[in-house]
Amino acid sequence: MQGQAYCFLRKETYGTMGERLTKKDVEKIEQEIEHRKLVVRKEAIEAVKEARAQGDLSENFEYYAAKRHKNQNESRIHYLENMLKNATVISDASQSDEVGMDDLVEVYFEEDDEVEKYKLVTSIRGNSMENRISIESPIGKALRGHKVGDRVEVKVNDNYSYYLVIKSIEKTGSEDEDIRGF
Repeated sequence: MQGQAYCFLRKETYGTMGERLTKKDVEKIEQEIEHRKLVVRKEAIEAVKEARAQGDLSENFEYYAAKRHKNQNESRIHYLENMLKNATVISDASQSDEVGMDDLVEVYFEEDDEVEKYKLVTSIRGNSMENRISIESPIGKALRGHKVGDRVEVKVNDNYSYYLVIKSIEKTGSEDEDIRGF
């Protein structure tokens, strides 16, 4: 099932509305879908059956909690399948001396006189609390493809932009980062 079920993913095309995912992202999503269908779904259905067997459904909290969990699982499966259906597969390759996917980048904010480190990731792995920024974000778009020492403009909107200087690039590769939930 894996690999064949989602062969309709488009290769790198930039005018589409779907998520931009790496092959590794697609694999993680397929694994989550499979786990939810084969393990979580069965557990949820069994929990609903057990709660229903307790009798009066009008005051059966366990039944409603089990139904809610089952429905949340089905919603997540549907969400992930739609994400794959509309996804664009992008390359995570970059030159050894330029900012690319999964690189840890140290940048200097000229306006604030501060230095920060960010990891560039796809939007489904973005987490600002962990300094993982999406390649779709203004900073991600500005940094990608640039080299140490480059001064890049981060365009927030038509009226506001600011500049960063790339201090260092560390090639870290993709780690086991969670796919963002909804």
